[in-house]
Amino acid sequence: MMPENICGRRPHPGDLAVVMGAGRSGIAATHLLLARGARVRLLEREAAVISDKVRGQLHGLGAEIITGEHKPEHFENAALVVPSPGIPVSKLESFINADGRVNAREPEIVAEMELAWRCLAGEPVLAVTGTNGKTTTASLAAAMLQAQGYTVFLGGNIGTPLSEYVLSGRKADVLILEVSSFQLQTCSTFCPRVGMLLNISSNHLDYHQDMREYTEAKFRIFRCQDESDLAVLGAELRPLSRTFRLKARQVYVENMDRFSQSRLLGAHNKLNMEAAWQACRFFGVSEDKALKAAADFEPLPHRLETIGERKGVMYVNDSKCTTVTALHVALRAVEHPVRLLCGGKYKGGDLAALRDIVKKRVAEVALFGASRDKFEKAWQGLVPITWHEKLEPAVRLLSAHAQKGDVVLLAPGTSSFDLYANYMARGDDFKRIVEMLP
Repeated sequence: MMPENICGRRPHPGDLAVVMGAGRSGIAATHLLLARGARVRLLEREAAVISDKVRGQLHGLGAEIITGEHKPEHFENAALVVPSPGIPVSKLESFINADGRVNAREPEIVAEMELAWRCLAGEPVLAVTGTNGKTTTASLAAAMLQAQGYTVFLGGNIGTPLSEYVLSGRKADVLILEVSSFQLQTCSTFCPRVGMLLNISSNHLDYHQDMREYTEAKFRIFRCQDESDLAVLGAELRPLSRTFRLKARQVYVENMDRFSQSRLLGAHNKLNMEAAWQACRFFGVSEDKALKAAADFEPLPHRLETIGERKGVMYVNDSKCTTVTALHVALRAVEHPVRLLCGGKYKGGDLAALRDIVKKRVAEVALFGASRDKFEKAWQGLVPITWHEKLEPAVRLLSAHAQKGDVVLLAPGTSSFDLYANYMARGDDFKRIVEMLP
């Protein structure tokens, strides 16, 4: 249960909690804090984000809502700050005291997930993080546990905030949480019975100061574990695990070719299935149940999702491919000649390191949106490359050039924020365009 100490200390009744951002996790955290007797101030830059209905509900429960630019005085005398996942912690810490005010005490900065974790009644948690494969692996683990007869809550960064689970009054046998580096960086007591770190590669360096900070955030998933817990890691992370001195029992995942029957493309997904199985064994899931769950599992939207075939050409949507590493994985997963769609807001990574696989697997590249110069410079002279302002003309060009047996692959290698609200919108637009093809 949540200790009386809602922020890791012993605040006086009615202490102030500041929630930043009125997205789904921010609203859930606000409701949870109000239910626990805190005074809550909700900050949101964009007034239109908060509907009249939600505004009325929160006002009725006693929440203070402030819209517009955040100001240091909004945090004065706060005991607890729950930030939006998109706000770098280092910037937030300096901003809170930017005008030189001296708070009676420094507020604790706590992720929504950490806040909700302190409310749990002892339910075991299986937490999954990593640069790539988090959502697929968490969903596979949920399928395996359900095949064994467990009731499961699947949430966290995957969609449903943990605070909503706490408020719902549900009681699941196992909680499966997808966890981001943003969330982990502001977790101090979070302790999953099983923690999974699938892989680490360059990502979110527009948020984290450097790769060291990003790596340290990822390894925080194991920070509070002891010898009775389990840590599941990609085999290549063994040297790093020694650096971080994990206390939990450790399992390192390699492809054992256990999961040969699957609809998921690529060797990386065999690793994801193996990782999910190693985690679920901790809870008593049999190998037979795990194999059946993996065989029945359908690819998740926007993750190497086959969306159709036109005139012998396959169209595959991997819009969730937002990093250079994920792009490499996607190209390895598709064994047919590839007509490749790339482009968007570049997040870093070495595109030149992909020259060999691009030359081997890719017949043509159509770039769209931002980062044209990054791709053209890295792959100049390898394959025909064109650039298009929007996605649709890029898809139509590749469709016109594709031959029977080719795959038109959307694997942007970038975030979507140049043209789309998120990677889902980008993938949905790709589906729309493909459906309109002759």
